[in-house]
Amino acid sequence: AYADSLAGTIDMGAASDSRVFNRVPEESTQTTHYSIVDREGNAVAVTTTINSWFGSKVVVRGAGYLLNNEMDDFTSKPGVPNQFGLVQGEANAIAPGKRMLSAMTPTIVVDPAGRTDLVTGTPGGATIITTIFQAVSNHIDFGLPVRVSVDAPRFHHQHLPDLVRYERSGLPADVVMDLQRRGHVLEERSGISGDVQSIQVTDDGVLLGAADRRRGGLALGY
Repeated sequence: AYADSLAGTIDMGAASDSRVFNRVPEESTQTTHYSIVDREGNAVAVTTTINSWFGSKVVVRGAGYLLNNEMDDFTSKPGVPNQFGLVQGEANAIAPGKRMLSAMTPTIVVDPAGRTDLVTGTPGGATIITTIFQAVSNHIDFGLPVRVSVDAPRFHHQHLPDLVRYERSGLPADVVMDLQRRGHVLEERSGISGDVQSIQVTDDGVLLGAADRRRGGLALGY
C-alpha cells in the first residue's frame, strides 16, 4: 500500500524534481522530552533517551529500535569522569539491586490544592537538573510567565569540574565580577543549556504551552 501511494506521485508525462528527496526531516541527536495535558486535566511529563550514540548498539529483533546504555550512568570507577564528564563517588558505584543515578527530570508541579500548575522537562544530559530547577524557580518563585521562564538565560554547576558555566550574556557583568571576587570560577558557554518544553495550567484551566527557542521544539494544542 505504501509503495502504491509513492507510485501514485510519479508523473509519467514529466520529469520529477529529485531535490524533493533532500527534504527528509533531520533526526534529533539528543534526549527527547515532551509534556502533555489533556482536556480532562490529566498531565504527563516524559523524558526518554538512548543515552549515547546508538545506545547499547543492540537492536530489538523484529521491532527495529535500539536499547539504551543507561548503565553508563553508574560510575564504574569512583572519581573518574564518565563519557559526559561527570565525576561521581561510591554512592553511584555499580552494585546488585541498585538503579543508576540519572539526570532526567520529568516534572509535574501541583499547587497546594493538588491541581496541576506546571508540566515540564528537558534534554541536556548533566545540565537537566539545573535547567529544570531554574525553569521551575523562574515560574514559582519569581512569578514569570511560562514563556519567559523557559527563555530566560541559564547557568550550570555540576560539582566537578568546580566552575559555574553560563550561557552567553546569561549573567550581567557586575554579577560575574561579584562572584569572582567571592572565589567562584566562571566560564561563558559557547553553546546552549537545555531545551525546556513546558505547559502552564492557569487557575481558570487555560493551557499555556512554551517550547524552548534554543533548539526548535513546538507547542501544539487541539
